[in-house]
Amino acid sequence: MTLSIAEQSVEQLGGEASVLARQRRDHAELERLMRRYESGGASSDERQRVLRDLVQLTFSHAFAEETVLWPALRRLAPDGEALTARVEDEHQRINDLVTEMERIGADDPLHDELAAEAFALIRQDIRDEEDLLLPRLQELLDRARLRRLGSAWETVRRTAPTRPHPAVPRRPPGNALLGVPLSAFDRARELLPAGVGSPAGRRFAVAAVCLGAAWALTRAARRRHR
Repeated sequence: MTLSIAEQSVEQLGGEASVLARQRRDHAELERLMRRYESGGASSDERQRVLRDLVQLTFSHAFAEETVLWPALRRLAPDGEALTARVEDEHQRINDLVTEMERIGADDPLHDELAAEAFALIRQDIRDEEDLLLPRLQELLDRARLRRLGSAWETVRRTAPTRPHPAVPRRPPGNALLGVPLSAFDRARELLPAGVGSPAGRRFAVAAVCLGAAWALTRAARRRHR
């Protein structure tokens, strides 16, 4: 039985470029951010910055898993469907909780309760991936293929959506088709200065960027089909 990736050296995982090592590094950073948020030693503004970083990493990390890793596991492993369905359900529940946190705002008394529930799910998701899903990939792939998968995963993660989008499918092709315009939407939202204009004006500005990305995708698709 393959050990949890939490218990292995980087060399055992296939080196720094292996998808297993990359995943574990992200998991460690997620845990660090959650502990910082929970510590109680930070100011309100600092906690919100930590939460923003945590949300961005959570959703870009999960999107890359759902686009690159879990389809590979379903192709390779007889139990891949059951394993990936389990973590996809966790991802959806985290998505719903963070969406609700954003809806009610940080000043609502329920906000930290929802955060605690989301953090518990993130930690469960990390355990499931490190103890079950990633060891199955390790059993099925050699070091070279783990490194190639790591490169593909990293490429997708760096261009993935960074906010919750509860209505988006958890599997390709639906999530992949929506990933580029959603990523543009999310990054435009993050770049807009917090004090600029009214909420309606900010939504309009972000929507304009999203529409521009969708227009560019449509043009590219039409050129490919000529």
